[in-house]
Amino acid sequence: MIETYYAGSYWLARSESAEACARRAERFFHLLGRCDPAWNRWYQPANSFEEARKRQFTPNAASFQKLFAQEEHQRDDGFRFRLWTGDSQEETSSAGAACGSVETLLPSNCVLKPFDEGPVGERVLTAPVMTEVLRAMALAWEPEWGVVTSHQYDDLVSEQVIPAGTSVGWVMYFSRLRGTVPPLPAPVRIEPVEDKGTLVILTPERFTAFNPEHVALAARVHELLDRAGLLRPLQPWPAG
Repeated sequence: MIETYYAGSYWLARSESAEACARRAERFFHLLGRCDPAWNRWYQPANSFEEARKRQFTPNAASFQKLFAQEEHQRDDGFRFRLWTGDSQEETSSAGAACGSVETLLPSNCVLKPFDEGPVGERVLTAPVMTEVLRAMALAWEPEWGVVTSHQYDDLVSEQVIPAGTSVGWVMYFSRLRGTVPPLPAPVRIEPVEDKGTLVILTPERFTAFNPEHVALAARVHELLDRAGLLRPLQPWPAG
């Protein structure tokens, strides 16, 4: 069974204009392209792979502002998009975001589905690359919380996940607004993201829900982070 992964970052109730969201999106894709060259060319979705390959999209602020002017890319008082990339139907990656809304029930987010299979998947599904992906999200979108993990691990610990959506995964990001990350057991690494927050990397190898040692380590880290108050529900973004 193939374990499938995602990187996601989340925040609540931060009102932003289309221009501000477009600038954030541009920065995210610029930083994402530095993580791996496979993320340097992007397309808009279409009804078929062949049709979508003809819809190349330049992920700069001007292009995103044009996108956000279209009704299909507006979500209530915010904006949304999804792009994809890949050289074959079997090996694709997608990235999307919902931004700008003051909604307090549905988080704003940026989510990347990385390549799962083939040589590109082997190359990007590593701790160094996925840590840089989450760092890119933190720098561009300034979320409250973020995670890189597998869908299979989410299923395994679904009863632990707070409805508002914070949990433990392979790589995690905590905004400084959430508090200070406590000391954590080896082999966990902690890295700052400028003055914005902290990255927590659980294992140097690929984290998997099928490795009992990984699952046990995650449970211990969950206990410590929860005790420090870092796994509480997302909060509306502070004004000003």
